[in-house]
Formats: sequence, structure tokens, C-alpha cells
Amino acid sequence: MSRPGRTGEVERTTKETAIRLSVDLDGTGMAKVATGVGFFDHMLEQLGRHSLIDLAVDAEGDLHVDSHHTVEDVGIALGTALTQALGDKRGIRRYGWAAVPMEEALVLVALDLSGRPFLAFDAPVPAEQIGNYDPDLTEEFFMALTRSGGITLHVRLLSGRNSHHIVEGVFKAVAKALRIAVEVDPRVGGEVPSTKGVL
Repeated sequence: MSRPGRTGEVERTTKETAIRLSVDLDGTGMAKVATGVGFFDHMLEQLGRHSLIDLAVDAEGDLHVDSHHTVEDVGIALGTALTQALGDKRGIRRYGWAAVPMEEALVLVALDLSGRPFLAFDAPVPAEQIGNYDPDLTEEFFMALTRSGGITLHVRLLSGRNSHHIVEGVFKAVAKALRIAVEVDPRVGGEVPSTKGVL
């Protein structure tokens, strides 16, 4: 059971970045991503694939400075697009969780599409660069996503040493949790999943 029109589209332009981003919550995980940051593109593709959310991202940023603004602003745009697509959140499962192994890394994620932004990020990543991607930007991306998307998100690294494996495990675990949370639950009957009657 799905609803027509669970899509969001954002155009965000600042002095540092220009971003066009769209999502379809009832997609098949197709992702078309171009940010100029290769590893980040790969992570966004993983986010789309494992959440089954179709995702299109076209971003141009001040990469001659570094990739910080690009990564953060894509997070802002993605959170905004998810908010659009979810609408009043009637009928969704709301909560999602996942534990994802990535070789020696094991990541645990739980999230709530509550409308209350909060990030608890306990996933220390070794500082070595992954291509032109700074692993420290992983937390910045999810901070931007949770703030603009009104998401409560807990990320915990249970084990791991390799920065690539840790970051990829985080993105995949968030994707799996999102897949559960945005799904329409046929047992809910189109009600808002809150005793308050609103999220």
C-alpha cells in the first residue's frame, strides 16, 4: 500500500553551493548522484539503494576550498526533500532501526521521524581521507539531515577500524532504518502514528 505523490524536490543555492535534489519514497532505490566528491556520491548511492528511496542529486560546490559546504548542504537539501515527501506523515511506520556489518565494522542505527531534530553520533572514524572526502564530514552530513528533516537519529559504532567500512556501514544502516520508517503501514489505516495526532 503506497500513496501517490510521496515525492520531494529542492533547489538550494548559496554563495557556496548550488544543489538540485529530489526523492521518491516509493521508488526502487535508483540513485543518480553528482556532487564532485566521489566517495560521497558512492555513499548517497548506497543511501538510495538500501532505503529503496529514488534519489537524484546534482550539486556544485566550492570544492577548491574543501568538500565541507557541499556535503553539509546536500544534507540540508535531503532533509528538506524528505519532509516534503512525508507530508503530514499519515500512515507511516515512523520508527526505523538497523544493525549493519561491513567487514570488521558493525553499526547500529535507530531513528524516529518525529519532527524533533536530534543527533546522537557515537561513531568515531579514523581521520585518513577517503579520496577527496573527509570522514569527519559524515557527522556533519547527518547533523544537517536531522535538523532540516526533523529526525531523531542515533548512530553507534559497535566495532570497526577501517574508515571506509565505518562510514559505509553508517550510511547503509541509516538507509535500512529509513526504509522501515517511511513505509506506509496498512494496519495504521492512514492515521498519524502519534497519540498527539500530529508529528
